[in-house]
Amino acid sequence: MAVRAVRGAVQLERDEPEHMREQVSALLTAVLRRNALDPDDLISVWFTATPDLHSDFPAAAARKLGITDVPLICAQELDIAGAMPRVVRILAHIETSLPKSEIAHVYLGAAAALRKDIAQ
Repeated sequence: MAVRAVRGAVQLERDEPEHMREQVSALLTAVLRRNALDPDDLISVWFTATPDLHSDFPAAAARKLGITDVPLICAQELDIAGAMPRVVRILAHIETSLPKSEIAHVYLGAAAALRKDIAQ
């Protein structure tokens, strides 16, 4: 097993707690599914949110999914003029036998425009 990192992002339609939980849950679920992972393979997850998102912690969605024994942290993304609004990003450290070239980075919906080079 190797330690790898997997990236992902999702753009929210609105800043509401339930919507954030739904969208972040969908992102985490897609990352796990597309990389054939289960929560035990997670080492840690770093969440960032753009400054216009403040209704809830993105990590709360992970806890609702039952990811309770993995270190999670939330931070605010840089406030860059012209950046895509209402985006939650993740950087998950995982244990996997997949080589780096086979890691599926997940960018859902409009967030796919953030990393056209690696978005699945």
